[in-house]
Amino acid sequence: MYLIVTKSFPPEIGGMQNLMWGLAKEFSKNYLIKVFADYQDGHKEFDEKVNFSIERVGGIKFLRKIRKAQLIDEVSKESKVEAIFGDHWKSLELLKTNKKKYCLIHGKEINHPRGSKINIRILKVLNNVEKVIANSNYTKNLAIEIGVSENKVTIINPGVDQAKELDEKSLEKVESLLKVKSPRLITISRFDKRKNHEKVIMAIRNLKEIYPDIVYICIGYGDEEDNIKKLVKELNLDSQVMFFKDISENLKNALLSKSNIFVMPSIKYRTSVEGFGIAYVEAAQYGVPSLGGKDGGASDAIAHEKTGLICDGYNLDDIYSSFNSMLKNKKYLEYGKNAKNFVTKFYWSNIVDKYKDILNQDCL
Repeated sequence: MYLIVTKSFPPEIGGMQNLMWGLAKEFSKNYLIKVFADYQDGHKEFDEKVNFSIERVGGIKFLRKIRKAQLIDEVSKESKVEAIFGDHWKSLELLKTNKKKYCLIHGKEINHPRGSKINIRILKVLNNVEKVIANSNYTKNLAIEIGVSENKVTIINPGVDQAKELDEKSLEKVESLLKVKSPRLITISRFDKRKNHEKVIMAIRNLKEIYPDIVYICIGYGDEEDNIKKLVKELNLDSQVMFFKDISENLKNALLSKSNIFVMPSIKYRTSVEGFGIAYVEAAQYGVPSLGGKDGGASDAIAHEKTGLICDGYNLDDIYSSFNSMLKNKKYLEYGKNAKNFVTKFYWSNIVDKYKDILNQDCL
């Protein structure tokens, strides 16, 4: 049996939730597994539909962490547990069992100064697991910089399920909404500083002089939403920028598939950084190339000058010229075709084999 311990799991929505769900789902096809996850509203209906055991732990944050660790230690004594996978170093921090442990790392959660109290806690966990599984080259290098033993770290990119068939009604609705608007840029993410919506909007202001019918589609919500909308008004871009949130999955996918470029030139903001960027991969499934930022793990998800471009997210001129490069002579069509072929390496059916390889190596 393999245990998966996670703070982030469906029915809660998000990138981490999708990652841990994908890992659990794929593992359950080959192994007996049990998931320990946080209590979520509506989880009972969700849990009843899966083919593996999920134990939910509620209560206040600190006590929940203690209780979850106790339950895992108990199961490890009573059952034949081969190994434990944690979504976060904190998920493994209080475990006392001597079973093999593997910890996934994502970027910002380990991005703390070397020698700080939290860094010492992080290293105590990560240097005492079988393997640290980094989501990108960037995250691997970050882990080594903060003191994780290099021989502990391996890279396994997050996986995606193959894209579902697009809904015809949603496609018709998108065409009705967008009509003659072209070219079409899109971002699907939280409205956070590091996602860099502001610089994109500033670039749109200049791009509309060349492409008067350009549209920028923003799907998401977050702390920066009001600031971003205020900037749109200040730059008189109400006709160029469209905001969507709380929309159906079908409509989101239709908007994405009908766009020309996925845009997220992420930057570092304080300790927050884009460790990988699964959104670039999701866009590629629909033949949509991406513009990503050089800070973080985007270069694992985007093959520069093949499936999109990597730019300096701090530099407005670089963002603008990258857009121009992709839009000129519709270069994005070539990148999009390449992206659709490139994305197959991220399918869960291929990614899970890398996890199996680690387990097999450790059994030797």
